[in-house]
Amino acid sequence: MTTTLRPNGAETQAADGGRSRTYAVCVNGRPVGGVRLATAPPPLATGFVRELTVDPDQRRRGRATVAVLAAEEILRSWGCRRVRTEIPAGAEAARRLATALGYRESNRHLAKEVTAPPPVLPPGSADRRMGDEEFRAWQSAEKGRYARTWAQEGLDAAEAAAKADHDHAVYLPDGARTPGAVLRVLAHDGVDVGTLWLAPEGPTGAGAYLYTVRVEPGHRGKGHGRTLLRVAERECLAAGVPVLTLNVFTANTTALGLYTSLGYRATHHHYAKRLL
Repeated sequence: MTTTLRPNGAETQAADGGRSRTYAVCVNGRPVGGVRLATAPPPLATGFVRELTVDPDQRRRGRATVAVLAAEEILRSWGCRRVRTEIPAGAEAARRLATALGYRESNRHLAKEVTAPPPVLPPGSADRRMGDEEFRAWQSAEKGRYARTWAQEGLDAAEAAAKADHDHAVYLPDGARTPGAVLRVLAHDGVDVGTLWLAPEGPTGAGAYLYTVRVEPGHRGKGHGRTLLRVAERECLAAGVPVLTLNVFTANTTALGLYTSLGYRATHHHYAKRLL
């Protein structure tokens, strides 16, 4: 039997230059599942395999394996040099398949249900709104860190810088005054020790989203990361949002350990692979 992908709708073009199309997973021409392929906006040469499904009676026959390999060929023809996919927590078969096909986990989305009363900050700690001048310095440094992280994940330097510029332009179009953006500076005993960036309505649609939480290098290991997360949870409660979601890169084991100890649990695993 032959497993193939057949277009299941017209290709769509996003305003930012990204493209996407749905396909039927077919066995000898008969649909047994589906998948959606998409690309990041130029100049990022990254494709995405999304919403892969195979009918229950067709599983364990290699259909998904062939479908993913066929999807990679389509993404190559679209000019993609990397492919990413998102796997829900608990989907162990999908994670095993991704690993077998050469994908590796790059990052995870974690979430926590936030409950009242609002957490109290420890003695000596206080937070404030980030001012305009503080924002400019923070954004310059944050974009640099963000680009370096993605470069470590396989993007070349130009692509990583472009992604940093794109994401900040999308999610902070009006800088520190972007509606809905929560930008806070944490001080301890009068000294600034960290920052956070939170949106009560995040891009995942699963509650508030913590884009960044950062403790300055000279102040790490003193509990300020936990304090910043308390600030984030307080802001969620103030906005009436019961769930806080965040992203952590798998290689950042220190942050992953902190989030886990505070009750955050994985909701999705993100896997990536370089297309040769």
